[in-house]
Amino acid sequence: MRSLTIAELNLGDSAEFRKTISESDVYLFAGITGDLNPVHVDEEFAKTTPFGARVAHGPLTFALCAGLLGTELPGVGTIAVTNEVTYEAPVYIGDTIAVRIEVAALDAERNRATFAVTWGNQDGKQVASGTMVVKPPKVAVRV
Repeated sequence: MRSLTIAELNLGDSAEFRKTISESDVYLFAGITGDLNPVHVDEEFAKTTPFGARVAHGPLTFALCAGLLGTELPGVGTIAVTNEVTYEAPVYIGDTIAVRIEVAALDAERNRATFAVTWGNQDGKQVASGTMVVKPPKVAVRV
């Protein structure tokens, strides 16, 4: 784990995380959020949709960047301010998603860092993209 202040961040700094989306991930996310849409939890129903199989919730995919921002870059003590995401392709159970964050802009006066975020699957297809604005810790937290 790391903890970087705005002064320790540089444009282009990046970090990446990979996770294979499991059936358990989808069911747990459905239970936490209450989103029991059958396209996520009912295989027979999902076969009748344009996806042809169950897909992960978009916000589950989005949430994969949280660990990177909260433990790696900027890390411990980071506070999310805003986020924007565009979902570009479905994420299926069994897909391995790589999320990459990169420092795109720094505003030292306001203590804000803007990250470009991309999510891609095991085939190299981008499944989502977006931006996150965060407030790095004002003083690095040593863990």
